Amino acid sequence: MEQVMNGSIQFTPARAMAALCALAASASLPVFADDTLVNMSQDPAQWVMPGGDYGVNRFSKLDQINTTNVQDLRVAWTMSTGTLRGQEGQPLVVGDMMYFESSYPNYIYAINLNNIGQMVWKYTPTQDNFAPSIACCDLVNRGLAYADGKILADTLDGQVLALDAKTGALLWKAKNVDPELGQSMTSAPLVVHGHVMVGVSGGEYGVRGYLTAYDLQTGQRQWRAYSTGPDESMLIDPDKTIDGATQQPVGVDSSLKTWKGDEWKLGGGTTWGWYSYDPTLNLLYYGTGNPGTWDPTQRPGDNKWAMTIFARNPDTGRAAWVYQMTPHDGWDYDGVNENILADLTVDGQTMPGLVHFDRNGFAYVLDRRNGKLLAAHKYDPTVNWASTIDMQTGRPQVNPDKMTRVGINVKGICPASEGDKDQQPVSFDPQTNLFYAPLNHICMDYQAFAVKYKAGFPYVGAIVNMYPASGGNRGRFIAFDPLTGNTRWEIADTFQDWGGALTTAGGVAFYGTLDGWFRAVDANTGKILYQFHAPSGIIGNPITFMHDGKQYVAVLTGVGGWAAIGLAAGLTNPTAGLGAVGLTSSLNDRTNLGGTLMVFSLG
Repeated sequence: MEQVMNGSIQFTPARAMAALCALAASASLPVFADDTLVNMSQDPAQWVMPGGDYGVNRFSKLDQINTTNVQDLRVAWTMSTGTLRGQEGQPLVVGDMMYFESSYPNYIYAINLNNIGQMVWKYTPTQDNFAPSIACCDLVNRGLAYADGKILADTLDGQVLALDAKTGALLWKAKNVDPELGQSMTSAPLVVHGHVMVGVSGGEYGVRGYLTAYDLQTGQRQWRAYSTGPDESMLIDPDKTIDGATQQPVGVDSSLKTWKGDEWKLGGGTTWGWYSYDPTLNLLYYGTGNPGTWDPTQRPGDNKWAMTIFARNPDTGRAAWVYQMTPHDGWDYDGVNENILADLTVDGQTMPGLVHFDRNGFAYVLDRRNGKLLAAHKYDPTVNWASTIDMQTGRPQVNPDKMTRVGINVKGICPASEGDKDQQPVSFDPQTNLFYAPLNHICMDYQAFAVKYKAGFPYVGAIVNMYPASGGNRGRFIAFDPLTGNTRWEIADTFQDWGGALTTAGGVAFYGTLDGWFRAVDANTGKILYQFHAPSGIIGNPITFMHDGKQYVAVLTGVGGWAAIGLAAGLTNPTAGLGAVGLTSSLNDRTNLGGTLMVFSLG
């Protein structure tokens, strides 16, 4: 096996020659121009992007595994991630190679699918040891990207890495954040037109969010767009950037006018979620997080453009349109959840839609050309912070009894700050035209208090206590129509369903539970057709691929994330972990720490 050094890879001469010969003989890695990434994502035998395709549909055309035989699934092989903290990403499959990244210290693995048991290479980045201390919600990572023979990775301490996919050699690295300022990185990159798109975490540390594009070949920074502040720093054109809610230009100083003083400099709006892209419109889509301190009294105004979906030109970074879901957020309903691109039938016409299950409990359908609101429905009936979304203004109709304010412990707010869905991605099945969503089902008490900013220290300003919503279950897995607001079926789960979903042409939906059950469900009926109890809880996202004529399903297991931060970090105070610890205090009776890649196939 190779000798792995911090920040680099070294092979012994004999091993190096053997590994290269094995790759040449049996692991086909295509070398291609960047514009062929779309074609690669359409090959169901591979899984070359975090969300499966640019539209983050997480749907596969594979049907060898289907509703008639899925009960015959078995574990084909497994591999330890080498880490104990939460595994929140997914593998990539490119040709005959599989790649995945672990939680901190962010080991990156390359596995030859023709020779299971051999790590072709393993890369261990050298990191700033301070970084784990400023990661609010576990030491997670959401996965890798691939393009032009390169593996792209983020590290917790803010490095962007480009590795040679064949050898693991470091091609370039860029420093994207400064941990001393509370900045970190947990998201998966996305590559568009030779631009490597990456975000920033740290919304609970007063970090002003931004999205950055790096050159795929050189690692040089090409552009950076902030979420708040002056127009030019946000790459917003006052006369051309459209407010999706009003369908009018945003105007001059659209962000600055909605903040008190310089609060926008601590304005949050971090960009740690998922990114999607429409090649036809040449628009990149992503969401922004909470607006700085959790005390809304401290920052009057709408706090734009935190809690917002941005649509940008990936070549210039210029914003085409923006849509803010939760103006003047008082609940920490980050807007970073994925934006699924799907063509939907609205009033008899096929529309290029964007579907976003926001943390605030509403599922939004937008016209992805201009951000116009087409539909907005609650996807959990317990939502009570707002009654509805005004279709004329795009604004929520807030329940004043559930609006938080300094010095008041506001009780019974639904959903809790973890949201009715956090980052765990949904899947869109074009065969049923339904969205399969792993969800939370939780409420909270929330007491805001004034807080002062100090770089690198928490900038929260709230004491939160979370608990199950009605029925006592804390999770749900549902099939949902966002145009009508109809839930076709649901499965109630004991804990939050914090891992992602996968659907396939075989009529099967896959997902995992926080207490470790990996399930295959009939996409039409919701009947559980197969389940396997994994070594640890599941917060990763299943994928599927084909190798040597056989379909496989793979998922990273390893409990953690915000949902299980008590177990992951050894916390016991119920309000610790930003209010999450008490919610899952009994989880350690069901599962334990430890990362494992699990791969399933038919027997």
